[in-house]
Amino acid sequence: MGGSDARALSRSLLDLCRMRKLTIATAESCTGGLVAGALTDIPGSSDVIDRGFVTYSNEAKRAMLGVEASTLANFGAVSKETATAMAIGALERADVDLAVAITGIAGPGGATPGKPVGLVHFAAAARDGRIIHREHRFGAIGRSAVRARSVVEALRMLMDLARGPQVAAKPQRAAASRLRPRVTRSPRRHVVKRRPPRSPRG
Repeated sequence: MGGSDARALSRSLLDLCRMRKLTIATAESCTGGLVAGALTDIPGSSDVIDRGFVTYSNEAKRAMLGVEASTLANFGAVSKETATAMAIGALERADVDLAVAITGIAGPGGATPGKPVGLVHFAAAARDGRIIHREHRFGAIGRSAVRARSVVEALRMLMDLARGPQVAAKPQRAAASRLRPRVTRSPRRHVVKRRPPRSPRG
């Protein structure tokens, strides 16, 4: 997966968002703006792409995206919780329809116990409340490769949200019942029974 994959995905994503009138913002840490770069490299992307946040430091995550200090302290910058907070922060601050966030350890240094080089957390958020998270452990494949694969994964997540929620198919029986014509019943007639005349008393 390389630049050609990112370029093809970017084109498809922009076409879909343009058709559905959706706007996008990005929030990037370890990719340093590469997702926004891939999208804005396509001519005419300005009607979809609003802005990109590059929040490399924890302070930038707090100041630009509103990530809580307690989230960073308790879970770390490279975590599901931080990635999700970044995506929601980008969505709210840019007032867009879709946002994606990336935070990870591209290497070669930066690994900590339980968080090896190549670990990347992704989150994407939609205006309608949908949020998705993915964790990838790319391994020590090299800094450039981790970043390139992260860009492709982020674009795929935006595509998933841009397609919209899946609507469950309704049972066929229910659909068929709606097509049946209603039978109009005639109102019941109440028959009044007449009492027989009383015989005269003798």
